[in-house]
Amino acid sequence: MNKWLCTLIILFVSFGSITVEAKGSEVYIALGDSLAAGQTPNRAIDTGYTDLIAQKLTKTGQLAFYSKALAFPGYTSADVLTKVQTDEAKEMLKNATLVTISAGANDLLQMVQVNPTSGSIAYQQIPANFALNNVRKNIVQIIKEVQATAPKAKIYVMGYYFAYPHARASQKEGIKKELDRLHTILKTQSEVNGATYVSVEETFGVNATTLLPNPADVHPTMEGYRVMANAFFSQYNNRLVVSQNELPVPNPLTFERILNDTKEKKKSPVSRSEGMDKYYSLTQLKPLI
Repeated sequence: MNKWLCTLIILFVSFGSITVEAKGSEVYIALGDSLAAGQTPNRAIDTGYTDLIAQKLTKTGQLAFYSKALAFPGYTSADVLTKVQTDEAKEMLKNATLVTISAGANDLLQMVQVNPTSGSIAYQQIPANFALNNVRKNIVQIIKEVQATAPKAKIYVMGYYFAYPHARASQKEGIKKELDRLHTILKTQSEVNGATYVSVEETFGVNATTLLPNPADVHPTMEGYRVMANAFFSQYNNRLVVSQNELPVPNPLTFERILNDTKEKKKSPVSRSEGMDKYYSLTQLKPLI
């Protein structure tokens, strides 16, 4: 993780993490990268798929506790593995009954060079092979760490969508093969190691420009996150569906705003009632997940 990202994360820690306490029985902890964090297509943090899952479980009276403090934009599978091995994570996970994991895309996407203007995509096969092999090893260890720390938890490994719908059609086939390899790794290792894989790639397809509207960014709209949340519920309980009218009003917090508010907080502490505790994570400089 680069020095800039580390600095941003450290700055943001003072604002705490989003947690929800209710009266149900499900203790939900979200792990992973910026998709678990809820990063928008425009360098901000807002409601993501994990928040929509928690919202639905709250409405149905099933949620007791929810946190996404263990998810950070830019995390690779190695970063997620390191995170779940910390004392902080072990303390948070020990009572978990439900865990979702988003890990692996950044290992591959950081190998990809994209020109959003021309729609060209380039990557080297050997580094991509190496990255995917790391995902294979790390996702197994992540699942095992969660199982050891949270023996009561149901574990769901989230798949990814095709991240480059704005690319030229002639450029899509090669990178789609690599993303399909990523999905196969996540699915196979999840099933072999006692977790449930959640597929989202079929629902998004390769032309989901409305769900990923920024050609220079790979993050979805809130509607895209709704699609992901419903993919989860198709595995968790297919009677639960997040409808469009359940989406909250967008309330994004830009990274610039986070930095400015952090500076202001140093001068005068911000009350939690001002809503800053809704946001807990920051971005990487590269347009990664």
